[in-house]
Amino acid sequence: MSSPQSIDSSETSSQRTPAHVAIIMDGNGRWAEERGMDRMSGHAYGVEAVRATVRAAMQCGVRHLTMYAFSTENWNRPSAEVDALMDLLVRSLAAEADELAGQGVRLRAMGSLDRLPEGCREALAGAETKTSAGDKLDLTLALSYSGRWEIVEAFRKALVSGVAPGDVDEDTIGQLLAMPNLPDPELLIRTGGEQRISNFLLWQIAYTEFHFAPVFWPDFRESHFEQAIEQFHSRQRRFGKTGQQIQRTSS
Repeated sequence: MSSPQSIDSSETSSQRTPAHVAIIMDGNGRWAEERGMDRMSGHAYGVEAVRATVRAAMQCGVRHLTMYAFSTENWNRPSAEVDALMDLLVRSLAAEADELAGQGVRLRAMGSLDRLPEGCREALAGAETKTSAGDKLDLTLALSYSGRWEIVEAFRKALVSGVAPGDVDEDTIGQLLAMPNLPDPELLIRTGGEQRISNFLLWQIAYTEFHFAPVFWPDFRESHFEQAIEQFHSRQRRFGKTGQQIQRTSS
């Protein structure tokens, strides 16, 4: 896991693309309700937004993209909606895997994956295998995931492995996270107009820049992603330091 303090300011420029962008895909249900549709229609239309975002990330030169697809709290939704979401996930993974592989996208997942139905786990494993050679974009789906779950799991791993209390530091915890070699996101985008974290990447977003897009997820397209990148370029990133010491993303 990368540390902001390790970034050399000489490597930055006003047009530097964030290496890792994370996205909270929010607003599917509200998008559908506004149109008199059932909530699942919103999730289905949201698949095209995922495709558009992957295209935009690759066009902008983003190397890592993490998308919050299903939280641990989402298991508390009505069972019919959860079942429909799992079915949509299976169909989407099966349909998109070949295209992702052709684009050079490597698909991975993190979360409490053992809670997923067997069919979902099989579809996910198949998609990960098909895309394993991708070297242009690492696409991580956060499934059955929450930030608190991830931190608890990290401490459990520390206890099981016998890490002494005196040896526990940020690097220790970082290496026990779900994706230890994934750099911290530099930019977090949330759609739907809400302005909260919703238990996502709590450890990793200590110095992440936020962009709150007013559109619901099914309406999110390349232009919205590009706007978020442009806003990132205008930010002055301090990492707790003074203006004379910081890395800049604007001239």
